[in-house]
Amino acid sequence: MERTIVHMDLDTFFVSVERLINPSLEGRPVIIGGMSDRGVVASCSYEARRFGVHSAMPMRLARQLCSQAVFIRGDMELYSRYSRLVTDIIADSVPLYEKASIDEHYLDLTGMDRFFGCYKWAHELRQRIISHTGLPISLGLSANKTVSKIATGQAKPNGELQVQTSQIQPFLDPLSIRKIPMVGESGYRLLRSMGVATIGTLRLMPPHMVEQVLGKNGLVVWRKANGIDPTPVQPYTDQKSMSAEHTFDQDTTDLQRLRRTLAHMVEKLAFELRSQQKLAGNVTVKIRYANFDTHTRQKQLPYTSFDHVLLPSVYELFDRLYERRMLVRLVGVRLGQLVGGVQQLDLFDDTPEMINLYQAVDRVKRRFGPMAVQRAGGMV
Repeated sequence: MERTIVHMDLDTFFVSVERLINPSLEGRPVIIGGMSDRGVVASCSYEARRFGVHSAMPMRLARQLCSQAVFIRGDMELYSRYSRLVTDIIADSVPLYEKASIDEHYLDLTGMDRFFGCYKWAHELRQRIISHTGLPISLGLSANKTVSKIATGQAKPNGELQVQTSQIQPFLDPLSIRKIPMVGESGYRLLRSMGVATIGTLRLMPPHMVEQVLGKNGLVVWRKANGIDPTPVQPYTDQKSMSAEHTFDQDTTDLQRLRRTLAHMVEKLAFELRSQQKLAGNVTVKIRYANFDTHTRQKQLPYTSFDHVLLPSVYELFDRLYERRMLVRLVGVRLGQLVGGVQQLDLFDDTPEMINLYQAVDRVKRRFGPMAVQRAGGMV
């Protein structure tokens, strides 16, 4: 059966949320990110992009290019709240969806056209999101995730685009190779040095040549250029999580030891998150007492993959759970509501030293193993 996949992407998401809170920002160039000179642009409005500003640009350069912009330090807690609101509307409407990042979703509507038109249904869902949240959102609809995502990009800002199966190649061929997911800056430069500028040119290349140029992902990129992408929509649930548990050799009431163990698990899980380029939006702490009574508490939090953001929430939940003078057999931590994407909070952080520290520590851990560097408070 031919699939029907919808990709939905919130337009300039952080900026759009700020404009909901402060309507005077409408129509003005807006730049969101870290406010220090060494800060980075996390998001910018279309008005700011006309001046050459783009995401991940150093804030100092953005100020030079667009000094008249409104500069805002981002609020990840606020953006996470609106992200969940959009997800809730989608979850109430479609049985199979994937939350790919804080501001984008894939929906699998395969088979629904037997009952009503998929494009009409997707259009109505998009209108429902806009009316309930006030946020602009674009969608693309086609036979697979790659073409739908590219169609969304072409539909922006705040638009819709359907690409029928028979139109996939005519749609893709004239577009820049930059439009293909997985073609990064280095891959783009390599292909351009060979005279490859459009998707149409790339798809006519022998696949083994693309693999030689781009490495192990070359065949996947070549297939995407040919409109081929069998990747399924991964169901999104709160159970999409990672966890760690520790059972003590001897039951304990040593509070310092319990907290060190929790810190060690958080550090390990957060490193795993960053390695997989994921963010967690929920944390759960588990305690099992010597009599095998087991209790858990959880809370939502701004999407993050940073130890220093996760750990205070873990300690807070533990303190609410732990009944003093009772022997503890096991403690555990679970990070849930995982979404794809690099850490966003770092782009708002006014202390780039913290970001540099995480990057340095992660490099050491990737080279020498996750135990090579540990927080002092997490050593057990």
